[in-house]
Amino acid sequence: QVQLVESGGGLVQAGGSLRLSCAASGSIFNINIMGWYRQAPGKRREWVADISSGGTTNYAASVKGRFTISRDNAKNTVYLQMNSLKPEDTAVYYCNAIQGKFYWGKGTLVTVSS
Repeated sequence: QVQLVESGGGLVQAGGSLRLSCAASGSIFNINIMGWYRQAPGKRREWVADISSGGTTNYAASVKGRFTISRDNAKNTVYLQMNSLKPEDTAVYYCNAIQGKFYWGKGTLVTVSS
């Protein structure tokens, strides 16, 4: 089993920045994809970004150019640098890892005030 713990959420004004972190622990031998999803109040969970073990990144159109995903394989940690935040970025952000199957963290709340 793989455990994922997110941190770094909080309250920020529109235009501000936050950096989320997600540390993986447990039975780790080859985590291929790590990524971030988010779920806004009353909406379905949506994919935000992901990164492969080799460093290939992908972004949702809504965050491309504002968010940057990165990864430290030695620390089994993935980051999400979020800049130019908008009120519509308000959501619970969930870390995700794929090692044979999907693993999820419990989420961290990001609130962007206007």
